[in-house]
Amino acid sequence: MSTPEIEELTRFVSRVFRIEDVTSGDLQKGFFARYRGQLLDEDSASLYDLLSDSLAPYNIIPLFKIEDGRQVIYLMPKPPEPKKDNISINIILFVLTVFSVMLVGAQPEGTMPDDLAGQLLMLAKNIFTGWPFALSLLGILLSHELGHYFMSRHHKTPATLPYFIPFPLSPLGTMGAAIIMRGVPKNKRVLFDIGVAGPIAGLVVAIPVLFLGLKLSTLGAIEPNPNGFLEGNSLLYLFAKYVTFGQLLPAPVEPQGILYWLQYFFTGHPVPFGGLDVFIHPVAFAGWAGILVTALNLIPVGTLDGGHVIYALFGDKAKKAFPFIVGILAVLGFFWSGWWLWAALLFWLGRVNAEPLDQITTLDSTRRLIAVAMIIIFVLVFMPVPFMTLAQ
Repeated sequence: MSTPEIEELTRFVSRVFRIEDVTSGDLQKGFFARYRGQLLDEDSASLYDLLSDSLAPYNIIPLFKIEDGRQVIYLMPKPPEPKKDNISINIILFVLTVFSVMLVGAQPEGTMPDDLAGQLLMLAKNIFTGWPFALSLLGILLSHELGHYFMSRHHKTPATLPYFIPFPLSPLGTMGAAIIMRGVPKNKRVLFDIGVAGPIAGLVVAIPVLFLGLKLSTLGAIEPNPNGFLEGNSLLYLFAKYVTFGQLLPAPVEPQGILYWLQYFFTGHPVPFGGLDVFIHPVAFAGWAGILVTALNLIPVGTLDGGHVIYALFGDKAKKAFPFIVGILAVLGFFWSGWWLWAALLFWLGRVNAEPLDQITTLDSTRRLIAVAMIIIFVLVFMPVPFMTLAQ
């Protein structure tokens, strides 16, 4: 870029920024120019919009950062527009996931065969009996992902439609769904809005589904079963069962004190054989699964929804929590081995945050309150031991 062009761009920057020094760059360095100084107003979001609009005819975007305690503006080439997605892939995956979830939720009558092929055949013959579970679970997952999608559209941040992942060999029949952001969020407020929209939308559906399903459920004795399992507890799930059945469940044979409940909540042991628990209806199981999915997404690490929340709230300081969170999951892995897989995945993939173009603008007071509420919600929905075997 020639010197006159740099001078013209500098005039645009000077409208919003008190320039202390300028460094020329090039495409190999990834930026045209770097300016260090101070924004002329505290309303950094409006100043970013003003500068961005001024630079749009040049196909240049500004990047607001804080480096070594100083405000910095980079002028960078605008990335190309994302290609249109082939939505037929989204549709095919969704249809496959519907059948996969219905297969897992099928309620065949009679004794299940011992061999896997026979079990799958029997489930396939009764696949349409799984529609209550499939409708409930997919309604929750779809609400979650569409929350992200529509908030992305609201903030003009390109994103794909949800990609569902069928997996009929899992307890839920799916490994969930995800959208992919095709653009960089403008600032932390936008990143925060997109991050929280999914969990909020999912819970709005999951909580009524859970209570409805518990109304359809019954109580029964917990008996050893090598192939059975108990669903784990979160504080929200314990509360829902208490409201529905009037007691903490699973209830041991003999009344126990607070130490027993703390041990059971965090370790899943001892399994209260002979005591009462919910014989969970498929709709309730879908609601419970929706709570679990919300908890997993709200883990405050990396590009998970919870990672967006704490990064938007605390900035780069949030990265200091990464080893602590992974360490907790590794410890919990001694009580549910699935946490070791999550710890490994997050160790390799969870150290990067989705950094917005404007890293100077902070959350407003309303969003800060919502962020605190989401941290509290994470505590309420988190399940230290999601699954407990009934093998004795």
